[in-house]
Amino acid sequence: GQCYVAVGEADMAQELIDKVPAEYHTETTMAALIKAVDLAQAGSKLGELEPLKAAVEADPKNHQARFDYALALHAAGEREDAADQLLDIVRADRTWNADGARKQLVEFFEAWGNADPATLSGRRGLSSVLFS
Repeated sequence: GQCYVAVGEADMAQELIDKVPAEYHTETTMAALIKAVDLAQAGSKLGELEPLKAAVEADPKNHQARFDYALALHAAGEREDAADQLLDIVRADRTWNADGARKQLVEFFEAWGNADPATLSGRRGLSSVLFS
């Protein structure tokens, strides 16, 4: 399922999830896959990366544009870049959207798994921001 998500086939991953009995959906591996599919589907609805990137470059303080760009980057498989965008929001305004950037980053970590290099790097970055 994670392979399907990684190559942009979240719908195929969803089909796999649908075949697994619901009582297994809370298992660590399945929960991560479900989160990854949800995030991929949400990010893919935002459209192409370039207009989202242009909106962030035009107004770097527009946290919603940066947040949307992060979701789209995640959907495109650009994990570290997605994490960096959310970290930029946390650095600038931790309280934005009821701590939404940090919460979204934690959701990314859950979807990627604890051993993923983007999770490890993102956790270090988040710790640095929160505890400095």
